[in-house]
Amino acid sequence: MILDKAKLNKKDSNKHIEIKNINLDGVTVDDVILKKDKSNYTEFINLKNLLENVSSCQISDAFNNAFRRSGVLSNLKPINDKKAYGRIVTAYTNSDDWGTSTLAIDEGSNGDILFIESSDNDNAIWGELASTNARENGIVATAVYGSVRDLDALKHGDYPIFACSFVSNAGTPLGLGEVNIKLNIEDMVIYPGDFFFGDETGVVIIPQRLFNEVMVQTLAVKLKEETIINMLKEGKSLSEITKIKQ
Repeated sequence: MILDKAKLNKKDSNKHIEIKNINLDGVTVDDVILKKDKSNYTEFINLKNLLENVSSCQISDAFNNAFRRSGVLSNLKPINDKKAYGRIVTAYTNSDDWGTSTLAIDEGSNGDILFIESSDNDNAIWGELASTNARENGIVATAVYGSVRDLDALKHGDYPIFACSFVSNAGTPLGLGEVNIKLNIEDMVIYPGDFFFGDETGVVIIPQRLFNEVMVQTLAVKLKEETIINMLKEGKSLSEITKIKQ
């Protein structure tokens, strides 16, 4: 099929689709980003309209419904309460080496999420300068399984940050860690290209091979909750709706 580039360029990347009309057929984790030729426009728009209107709680419920897993990293918390989602670029470093974080920034592409595991929380491996660099490179968020610093800037900035802790001190820029490797965290295996979703409540990781099934379940969870909310507004009780009996 020959694509009409003029028509493609006119397509609205912010097009609104009602939740009930979202179609996730054939959607993959790669559709989180609109391709340059916009050949995945339909998948991208449907997926974007879902992800912009759901929470980490709903995605976790969906993962549990489909695979009896939560996907939650309980020690990882939002620093500035901003939502972010995308494909993961992984890295591992000792906490005295913040230089590996800069290598991860260089490895990331537009729309990626950096997920950096630190050996411990003793030193910060991320701060204001790294956030500025990552944002300018098109990376949409960073999750540090360790410590960050510069909270005066990070908490009030527009770049989403998730971390386990924060401290004032940092190590040195050695760059001795590894980028794009498998990580083992909280009984979860995280691979480059897996899906990250974080918001005010927390972080959920979805393996890329299970992405479509979890998104389909997420849509079902969202629609069910909207139905319940409407029933509550009509005067029914939650115990009545969920059929909980004393």
